[in-house]
Amino acid sequence: MTAGSFVAWRGSSINKEVHGGVRAAWFMYVVTVLMNTVIVPNMLNLVTYFHGTMHMGVSDSATTVTNLVGATCGFALIGAFLSDSYIMRSTTILLFGPLMFLGYGLLTLQAHLPSLHPAPCNVEAELSNCKEVHGWNATLLYASLYINAFGDGFVRSCMPSLGADQFDHRDPIESRQKSSFFNWYTFGISLGGFIGLIFIVWLENYKGWDIGLGVCAILILFGLLIVAAGLPFYRNQVPEGSPLTRILQVLVVACKNRNLELPEKLEEAQESITETGTRTQSVEVLSQTKSLKFLDKACIDRGKDGDWAVCAAMKVEETKIVLCVLPIFFSSMIAYVSNTIVFIFTVQQGGMTNTRLGKVHVSPATLFIIPTTFQMIMLPVYDRFIVPFLRKRTGYVGGITHLQRIAIGFASMILASVIAAVVEKKRKDAVVQMSLFWLTPQFFLLGVSDVTSFTGLLEFFNSEAPRGMKSIATALFWCEIGLASLMATFLVDVVNRVTRHGHQGGWLEGTSLNNSRLDLFYWVVAVVGLLGFLNYLYWAKKYVYQHNPRKAEQSVDHDLP
Repeated sequence: MTAGSFVAWRGSSINKEVHGGVRAAWFMYVVTVLMNTVIVPNMLNLVTYFHGTMHMGVSDSATTVTNLVGATCGFALIGAFLSDSYIMRSTTILLFGPLMFLGYGLLTLQAHLPSLHPAPCNVEAELSNCKEVHGWNATLLYASLYINAFGDGFVRSCMPSLGADQFDHRDPIESRQKSSFFNWYTFGISLGGFIGLIFIVWLENYKGWDIGLGVCAILILFGLLIVAAGLPFYRNQVPEGSPLTRILQVLVVACKNRNLELPEKLEEAQESITETGTRTQSVEVLSQTKSLKFLDKACIDRGKDGDWAVCAAMKVEETKIVLCVLPIFFSSMIAYVSNTIVFIFTVQQGGMTNTRLGKVHVSPATLFIIPTTFQMIMLPVYDRFIVPFLRKRTGYVGGITHLQRIAIGFASMILASVIAAVVEKKRKDAVVQMSLFWLTPQFFLLGVSDVTSFTGLLEFFNSEAPRGMKSIATALFWCEIGLASLMATFLVDVVNRVTRHGHQGGWLEGTSLNNSRLDLFYWVVAVVGLLGFLNYLYWAKKYVYQHNPRKAEQSVDHDLP
C-alpha cells in the first residue's frame, strides 16, 4: 500500500462499482443523525441535570458543560492526528467509538441507582437541604462524562473526512456530490438534533434520566454497528505519516539554511526531491505561495540526503498554508466565545420562564427546535437557491467567500447577546412570569450563526488545508469550538471574581438566575464579541486564499478520491 493512496476493506484494491460513492456516504449520513440525536440534546439538557439532579450551582452547571465541550474538541485533534498518521479513519471510529457507549452506560447507572447521586430536593426552595454531588459519586460523574468525551472527539474528527473520502474528484458526477457533502453533513447534525430535542429531552425530563441516558447508549451502539456494516463499501485513505513531523522538518531545515541565499529559481539550487527526501530525475513543482519566503530555504539542496537535510517543495507549501491559516483560527476562536455563552445560558433563562403552551409543558432545551428547524430549512435553500443566485452576481463559486459567510454569523451573535441582555432584564423586572417564547429572537439568531459561521468555518478549514491534512483541518474546526468553550469558562470566572464584593457573590454565583446578574453579563459578552469580530475582520481582510474563490478548483491529483 502506498501512503496517501486509497484501499478497500482489508487493504484490497478499490472497485468504483462497489466502493465509495453515495451508497457508502449514506452510512455516514445515518450515523451522523443517530449520533447527534444523542449529542445535541444532551449538550443542552445536561445543564438541567447538573443543576436539578446533581445540585450544582448556576455557573458550575454551565461551566461543566463548556469544559466538556472543550475537552471533546481537544480529543478530536488527537483522533485526527492518529487517523491521518497511523490508523485508517473507519478503524479509528470502531476502536474509540465504544467509549461513548461506555460513558453513557455509566451515566445511566448513576442516574438509576439512588446511592450514586444526591437525594432529590427543590434547589430553588430548599437550598439549605440540597447537597451537591461530591466524593466518589462526583468522581463517577466526571469519569463518565470524560470517557464519553474522549470517544466522541475521535468519532467526530473522523466522520466528515471518511464521508468525503467516498467521492472521486476526477469523476464529474462524484465531484458535484462531494461539493455538497458538508452541507448535507451539517443537515444531518440538525436533523439528529431535531429528533433528539423532541424524543431524548422528553424521555429525560418526563420518564427519568436513567431511561433517557439508557436510550442514548443504545443509539450510540446502533450507530457503531452501522459504521461496521459499511466497512465492505468504504474507500479508506492509507495514513501518510505524521503531518506535524513534516511541518517540523521544514522549520528545522529552513532554520539550518537561514544564512544561505535563496536563488530566484529554486531548481537551480536543488535537484528534485521526493517526499522521502531522496533525489530523482523528475522536476519538482515549486511552491506558488509568495508569503513566508524564508521557508523556501528548506528546499535548498546542500548535497545531503534525508528528510531532515532537504525538503520537497510540497512539504514547504503545506507548512506555509498551515501558518497562514493560524491567524484566522485564533481570531475566529475569540469571536466564537459569545456563541458558546449565549447557547448555554439561554437554556437556563428558559428554565425561569413560563414554559407552558396551553396544557403542554415545554422544556427549555426543547425550544432549540426553533433554530434547529431553521437550520434544516435554510441549509437546502442556501445550497440550492441562495448560492446560485449570489454566484451570478458575485462570481464566487459559493456565492460569497467562506470568510464573509463566517463574518455574518459572528455579527448575528453580537446582536443575539444584546437582545438576550434586554430580555433578561425584562424577565427579572416582570411582575408576571415571562413566557418562554420571549427567547425566540435569540434562538433564531443562534440558528443564523450555525448556518453561517459553523458551516463556513468547517468549509474554510477543509478547503484551505493541504491534501494530507484534511482530518487535522476538520479537527482544528472542532478544536476551535472547544477552545472557545474553555475561553467562555474563563470569562465567567473572571467576571465572577471582578464583581465579587465581600460576602456578596459575583454576578453569576447566585443559586438561581433570580439572584444573579445575567443581564449585565450578556452586555460584557456583547462587548467581547464586538472586539473579537473587529479582530477577525482585520485578519480576514489580510488573508489570501490558496485557491481562487471565483473559480472551481481544478485538481491535478490523480489519486482516489
